[in-house]
Amino acid sequence: MGAGGRKSSPKKFKEQKNPFQRVPHTKPPFTLGQLKKAIPPHCFKRSLLRSSSYVVYDLSLAFLFYCIATSYFHLLPHPLPYFAWPIYWALQGCILTGVWVIAHECGHHAFSEYQWVDDTVGLILHSALLVPYFSWKISHRRHHSNTGSLERDEVFVPKPKSAMQWYLKYFNNPPGRALALSATLLLGWPLYLAFNVSGRTYDRFACHYDPYGPIYSVRERLQIYLSDAGIFAAAYVLYLNAMAKGLAWLVCIYGVPLLIVNCFLVLITYLQHTHRALPHYDSSEWDWLRGALATVDRDYGVLNKVFHNITDTHVTHHLFSTMPHYHAMEATNAVKPILGEYYQCDVTPILKAIWREAKECIYVEPDQGGLNKGIFWYENKL
Repeated sequence: MGAGGRKSSPKKFKEQKNPFQRVPHTKPPFTLGQLKKAIPPHCFKRSLLRSSSYVVYDLSLAFLFYCIATSYFHLLPHPLPYFAWPIYWALQGCILTGVWVIAHECGHHAFSEYQWVDDTVGLILHSALLVPYFSWKISHRRHHSNTGSLERDEVFVPKPKSAMQWYLKYFNNPPGRALALSATLLLGWPLYLAFNVSGRTYDRFACHYDPYGPIYSVRERLQIYLSDAGIFAAAYVLYLNAMAKGLAWLVCIYGVPLLIVNCFLVLITYLQHTHRALPHYDSSEWDWLRGALATVDRDYGVLNKVFHNITDTHVTHHLFSTMPHYHAMEATNAVKPILGEYYQCDVTPILKAIWREAKECIYVEPDQGGLNKGIFWYENKL
């Protein structure tokens, strides 16, 4: 989606193996260097002009939706506004998720060749969406460095059965899963930022807003202060708007779309790393390449383009995170023949997929009687 956008090839999904077939957990017969050689060199080039065109396009659409909502919705006869506002919320939430993804690329230095440009753009865009840019950039970088590790991964770290709380078995039913999913989608993102919920276990309280917290080193402290300053600046602008136009106006124009953005962030991340076909490793087995391959591409239909293909090229993103999104599809198609069975893609409709994963992916355990005790798979028998 956007100026200079690339087309998503539906054929890439039809060619995939059974998504329930486990990804190989042995060390792959290829190296990262071999994968990189298979990708055309231009895929690694970052264009400030082209990357900026996506920002301009997305923000233009967001502004257009804002203008339509504020200029015309109040003129609609009753009860049409009750139908118009949900349409606005859905469209604006999707577009702002795309903006979030671009800021995420800035955090990976995939926006331009200039680090200061990436950090400036990322700080502005993420702060506007109430995300502490540097704070999340640092923890997300560690997620990429430790994907699939039960000890060191930073987000959606699965628990072994022995660590499951006794009361969870009472939620292992349709009403319980519906309640848990609703809470996760609605509250998961702010709870992760504020309390590191679903994140790596630290020896003391961990918070993305705390410059002195265990997530960050002393030399990273100033960046956390800058992130917090960005959040305070954005919050102050929102406060001024609420005072000028009312809290209800702010909730309708900004609050509900932001809530949708947060839901999408949790949904996308959850489905990228939660699947019964994906292995997880303890320290006796983990290595970076196998961990990076322990993720899955998903098909969100037209939203693949709206979300700048973070959804359906995520395997390649974990292998080469500084690659700009507008080259990721070409790179994915280039490495798939080499990855073979190590490439995981699931085209299950998203609503069906999230319900299935919530039902089947509850805790991780090594195979009973297996030789590889350091390799864990999702199970669901509480």
